[in-house]
Amino acid sequence: MTGSIPPPWVLRHPHWPLIALHVPLALQVPVYTILGMEGSPGDPVTAISAAVLAGGLQLRHSLAATRGERPPGWLWSLVALLLLADLPIWWIGADWEGFMIFAVASIVMLLHGRTRLIVIAAQILILPTQELLATLRDDGTVTSRTLILCAYALVVSLLFAASLVGGARLVRLVNELAATRTELAAAAVGEERIRVSRDLHDLLGQSLSAISLKGDLALRLLAKDACAARAEIESLTGVARDALRDVRAITRDEHAVSLRTEIDGAAALLGAAGVYTRLDVADLPPLPGPAQSALAWAIREGTTNLLRHSDAQTCAITLSRRDGTVRLEIVNDGVRAAARGSEPSRVAERAGGSGLSGVAERARAAGGTSAATVLGGRFLLSVEIPEEAA
Repeated sequence: MTGSIPPPWVLRHPHWPLIALHVPLALQVPVYTILGMEGSPGDPVTAISAAVLAGGLQLRHSLAATRGERPPGWLWSLVALLLLADLPIWWIGADWEGFMIFAVASIVMLLHGRTRLIVIAAQILILPTQELLATLRDDGTVTSRTLILCAYALVVSLLFAASLVGGARLVRLVNELAATRTELAAAAVGEERIRVSRDLHDLLGQSLSAISLKGDLALRLLAKDACAARAEIESLTGVARDALRDVRAITRDEHAVSLRTEIDGAAALLGAAGVYTRLDVADLPPLPGPAQSALAWAIREGTTNLLRHSDAQTCAITLSRRDGTVRLEIVNDGVRAAARGSEPSRVAERAGGSGLSGVAERARAAGGTSAATVLGGRFLLSVEIPEEAA
């Protein structure tokens, strides 16, 4: 199978095989003319000059076709190529028929619609017409052999013309493939940056909030209860180590969150912050990975937002299931006074920032939805995920 894969240099420089394909096709007329394949030898200088001109015009058209466009002044170069291919054949003869390959290929590359069909039909008729007239002039009769040779020459010329058109199209596809691969690589890098940024935001937000809370508590206890302060400091270093381990896991895309662990952690953290927390998650269903991950991250982000952006005294975390959908609600009473008169969407934007965007992205990835709303002095974060999330 490896033998069918093009060499890397072909993929990097796809134009060179196409250019190489033009060389033997352009050499047909000089070789036939110099050797006198269809009669007496002709003028080599004229044949070589015509081959260089015809090959150059065709290569110009082919390279433009690899970009999906027509070159500037394409009409005049096409007319010049057709005249070069069609006029001399009437007195030079079949030695000149090789240029018909370039004429047909250029017509296909440059013309469109009905005009292309008409011009190709006219071009195709020139070769057999010339052959038949030459036969009648020399022998006075047309034999079956003559017809077979005419058909053979016509089919071979059309096949060579198709190879030029196909070669140009192949180069264009290779270029498009390379551009697509570049775009996909850039998109993958961008998505990975967004993932790392989002996961770090959601992960470190809660960890840093916990470190801050435990640090403040340790400072307050230091003068009153040195043993309790020491315990808080030891627990703070444990949180810092866990955060470092999680950061390393995120960079390798190996970080996994547990819904039950996040619920318990949120309750403990909110309790340490002095927020009365009510949990209603008794009917916790077994969920597939994507759904559990989306809900777990939502709890983590909701808890972080509460600690950073609210003055909450109470919080309720509710997890329910209905009609194949799991619904998570996190409600707190800590909407700050400066935000009470604002529009709900602006309050949610200030409260969540990019964190709520991450919650929404994860919910959509699991086939669900999320919403952040303000109800009086209460802030509600709700997430709905199908139980059978893919």
